[in-house]
Amino acid sequence: MTDLAVPVRPHARRLAGWALVTTILLWASSYPAIRAGLRGFEPGPLAALRYGVAALAFLVPALAGRLPRPRGADLGRIVVAGGLGIALYNLALNSGEVTVSAGAAGFLINCSPIFTALLGRLFLDERLRIMGWVGSVVSLGGVALIAAGEGGATGVGSGAWLILLAAGCQSIQFVLQKPLIQRYGALATTGYVVFVGALFLLPYLPAAVRAIPAAAGIPLASAIYLGLFPAALAYAAWSVVLAHFPAGRASSFLYLVAPLATGLAVLWLGEWPSPLALCGGVTVILGVILVNTLGRPRRA
Repeated sequence: MTDLAVPVRPHARRLAGWALVTTILLWASSYPAIRAGLRGFEPGPLAALRYGVAALAFLVPALAGRLPRPRGADLGRIVVAGGLGIALYNLALNSGEVTVSAGAAGFLINCSPIFTALLGRLFLDERLRIMGWVGSVVSLGGVALIAAGEGGATGVGSGAWLILLAAGCQSIQFVLQKPLIQRYGALATTGYVVFVGALFLLPYLPAAVRAIPAAAGIPLASAIYLGLFPAALAYAAWSVVLAHFPAGRASSFLYLVAPLATGLAVLWLGEWPSPLALCGGVTVILGVILVNTLGRPRRA
């Protein structure tokens, strides 16, 4: 019997639902915040400052004894999850957003649920019905539309490949951390991964500190916001989601991040999406509906 057959208490399901809403809203805000932060910081220093702030936030529960010591057998999984899912993901995403708009970046990251569903099938025995895979392909088509609409005649540019790399790194992190959540809980698992990611980004921290005087204002405020909310709080909330939903199904909800990110980019940065990009957003949402209705696996 798989974990899909284990009944979930109603209050736990509600908690996971609120955690999912929190994650989507905060991660949607991260794309325009990154664009704002890049006006004062280079991609590497911005990532280092962001996760330096997040690591400081997790020091509070760590010093209070709320983070149990991980077992030696899990250290490799934690290091890979933090190195790929935090450090490399943010370096690739920040570098990609130098040339890619916030809305387009959000839609391109939507490849992550496709990767996560495949990895979940291979390593976690999490199954999607055929319409789940159809929905994933539909959403991926929406990603292609938004990329073409934002890039015009020349395409999104080389930054798109970096963002696709980030999507792959995020998927690996989601799959690697799911067994850790079951053993240590959401708070501890997120703290471990954030600490490791911050350590990998440490070489960029001196440059971030040197850039602070010139970046004071919106870029600095954006970096601090990214560390406290889309990093520390949202990753902790996402761990709660993964504790109650299969990794592939949970990540399919993240398709909703991109339309929200596009709207926030319009309000915050004045980055208006093209009509083709809006069409892509509708296509992505259609794929989400397919995955989470007709694509749900039957319970044992």
